[in-house]
Amino acid sequence: MKLNKTLFISGILAATLASGSAYAAVSQQEADKLGNSLTPIGAEKAGNGDTIPAWDGGMTSSPSGYKNDGIYINPFPDDKELFRIDQSNVDQYADKLSPGQVKMIKKYDDYFIPVYKTRRTAAYPQSVYDLAKENSTKTNLIPSGNGMENYADGIPFPVPQNGLEVIWNHITRYRGGSVTRNVGQVTPTADGNYSVVRFQDELTWRVALADYNPDEDQNVLFYFKQAITGPARLAGNVLLVHETINQVKEPRRAWVYNAGQRRVRRAPQVAYDGPGTAADGLRTSDNFDMYNGSPDRYDWELVGKKEMYIPYNSYELVDRNLKYDQIVKAGHINQELTRYELHRVWHVRATLKSGERHIYATRDFYVDEDTWQASVIDHYDGRGELWRVAEAHAMQFYDHNIPWYAIEVLYDTLSGRYIALGLTNEEENPYQFGVERNSREYTPAALRRAGTR
Repeated sequence: MKLNKTLFISGILAATLASGSAYAAVSQQEADKLGNSLTPIGAEKAGNGDTIPAWDGGMTSSPSGYKNDGIYINPFPDDKELFRIDQSNVDQYADKLSPGQVKMIKKYDDYFIPVYKTRRTAAYPQSVYDLAKENSTKTNLIPSGNGMENYADGIPFPVPQNGLEVIWNHITRYRGGSVTRNVGQVTPTADGNYSVVRFQDELTWRVALADYNPDEDQNVLFYFKQAITGPARLAGNVLLVHETINQVKEPRRAWVYNAGQRRVRRAPQVAYDGPGTAADGLRTSDNFDMYNGSPDRYDWELVGKKEMYIPYNSYELVDRNLKYDQIVKAGHINQELTRYELHRVWHVRATLKSGERHIYATRDFYVDEDTWQASVIDHYDGRGELWRVAEAHAMQFYDHNIPWYAIEVLYDTLSGRYIALGLTNEEENPYQFGVERNSREYTPAALRRAGTR
């Protein structure tokens, strides 16, 4: 089956668009498509008869040469670039790109999109598949859409009926239960000069805590701690977040430890369009992980589904033989190191509600069907001008069956600057999955213990 040039809309999606937003779980008949015509988390299992292959279970084993050390090697070293999209042919491929991608190509002579063979490598643990099937018939959005009923873990809406359900799938997608990572962030000037800010991130889902109690903190989705480890002028500052599900009922709980003052303070600014940590004004709090936090300030429209060239299997960007100087360039990252493939994505448009405030008036999300990860997001300002373009360079953490990002990049097309975060090439112990955590490690009292220079 080959998609038409613009949109593919399933029967359930067509019914939803015709009748307005739906907030009910799907029928058993729809749920039974999971693992049959749909993958276990809701993507179309079939290919398009041309360039997108059928999903065959994804990449569930590590390539030869991987040492089980968290240093990920490219499982497809012999793949060659098929063609590239640049200023000479961008109009020919514009229907399979976002307006932001097109703008980047037209803005920079050396910005291009290298296209490779499509490989549907996404795979999750069986427990994630089981939860998706279970959630499909029982999990509902609450009437406001700002929270969920009958939900504890996993993909809540594998057969989405509206745009907000797609976004909740992105927010809640599996990232290993409990993980620690050491990563770098850069904010180059327009001429390419930069310094590296280093972070140690801890992300633990409530259900993954060693002392998990289903009767406590039921409105919390996960706990997040971020310590700055360099440079020296910032080292020791720590952010702690208790991510609540319904953030209208109970706003995100956030605290910061300032190493210079040796004080812990509440941090209500760590939400929505509050400034991102050490981001030089180049991202908002809700730009982290492409998008995070409460969706209550926007109206969400499910535009449809389309084929699109998105960053995928981006193993070159985690190559330990590379230095950051080889990745970070003026205006954009080194596109020679990137890889794009044709995949199907859900297109969701967020429009700022009347009376609400945010620096982004409109956001267009393109969410990979195989992972529920946002792959590309175009951000528009209050004048309707395309402002920032986010790209997530995805990869499969094949030793743990976890799709995630190699790096995220957010381009400011007006200033000519950008922010790249999640860099690991020069970091020690970049990722550790399955780290055992307790709830006491995510209390404000624990911040001071973590915040040492």
